[in-house]
Amino acid sequence: MNKAKNLKWVFGFILIVALSCESHNEQALQDFSSNQLVQWNRNLTAVIIADIFTPPQASRIYAYTNVAAYEVMSQASPEAYPSLARTLHELTIIEPVPGEHVFLPLASIIAFSTVAQQLVYNGPKIVALEEAYLKEIQKIGIDREVRKASLAFGRAMGNHILTWADQDGYNQRTALSRYTVTNQPGLWKPTPPDYMDAIEPHWNTLRPFLLDSVSQFDPGSPTAFDTVPGSPFYEGTLEVYETVKDLDDERLAIAKFWDCNPNISYTQGHVMYYQQQISPGGHWIHIAAQALEAENGGMLRATEVMSKVSVTIADAFISCWNEKYRSNLIRPETYINQYIDPQWKPILQTPAFPEHTSGHSVASGSAAVMLTDLFGENYAFSDSTEVPYGLPTRHFDSFIAASEEAAISRLYGGIHYMPAIEDGIRQGKLIGAFTVSKLNEQ
Repeated sequence: MNKAKNLKWVFGFILIVALSCESHNEQALQDFSSNQLVQWNRNLTAVIIADIFTPPQASRIYAYTNVAAYEVMSQASPEAYPSLARTLHELTIIEPVPGEHVFLPLASIIAFSTVAQQLVYNGPKIVALEEAYLKEIQKIGIDREVRKASLAFGRAMGNHILTWADQDGYNQRTALSRYTVTNQPGLWKPTPPDYMDAIEPHWNTLRPFLLDSVSQFDPGSPTAFDTVPGSPFYEGTLEVYETVKDLDDERLAIAKFWDCNPNISYTQGHVMYYQQQISPGGHWIHIAAQALEAENGGMLRATEVMSKVSVTIADAFISCWNEKYRSNLIRPETYINQYIDPQWKPILQTPAFPEHTSGHSVASGSAAVMLTDLFGENYAFSDSTEVPYGLPTRHFDSFIAASEEAAISRLYGGIHYMPAIEDGIRQGKLIGAFTVSKLNEQ
């Protein structure tokens, strides 16, 4: 499962040149490179948050950047770490120019950076991070020709991945028809306080990374809409209402820890302001990063973990969003305000998309299954992802336990019914198991 520990001497480079050159400090470069992908994912998260990308958009950015990094590093041991082109839809392989001497960790980060520069809004921030990174590499000492070849291969791989990304339907989705809100009972409507338009109603038109189709893991239909007291739908809504009313401190802490709404609005008098924070996918990317830091398995291992986790989460969002706009179900806040209590408010701000299934539940379930395959069952860890946002560290006995807490947090926060949570976590686990199977059969 942890192949990198058995290949620790392979530090991701093709280096045939004599290393007696005084300007090339091989060991120091290796040491410096070991944790760079983790740091670059954290840097990317900061840019994604500042750019206010939606959760589906964020998942796409993590996937393409980390695949680019992996495709470079896999050159170090292609039999043990085969190209993802064997499994990811429409991806093809490129390799370094024969005879050129490439330091793969450098090329890998350049590939990651090249993709990130084009997929985020604040590309200049990524450029500045790359320039600072290259200065550190130069300060350590790297052969000039190795540096040149490494930069060239990293750029080539990054541009290759960008060409592949351009064909996934992302740029075409904005030309599709706009989402239309109707007054039909039971269907989703914009929610307070912003009454935002529906987020990414055509996300299901994107090409999946591994799924056979966007509807491959159909979670089933939600409970039939009904306003009659005592009906299953009414009782399910009453569960949300009463849970929020009776929330204790621990459940409140769980709701806030897993909020992961990238853009929360606050109103003070006549002034509205926004607070940005990490997305659900970003939270799980950081959980993966923490596991990698604890393991200290090197950059080849890091690219394996980050690429597998990120494509799993990206497919989870495509699958989930397909169901959201298929069932197009009313949110608890809308239902409760209309049929139970017009003054009621959820603990968390209701995101601007339909109810079923819960996006955090699907993403968390899928990521937890993949991380369990990569690090093992009953992997206990402390999650400090939310510390920068003023929340304490939480401890979990396994990735699955963390995913289940993330899912139930949506009930505690008042933003999902239980069927969306239960069906969502099951949907996510099926996606995760499928992704594990596909990637492990390479």
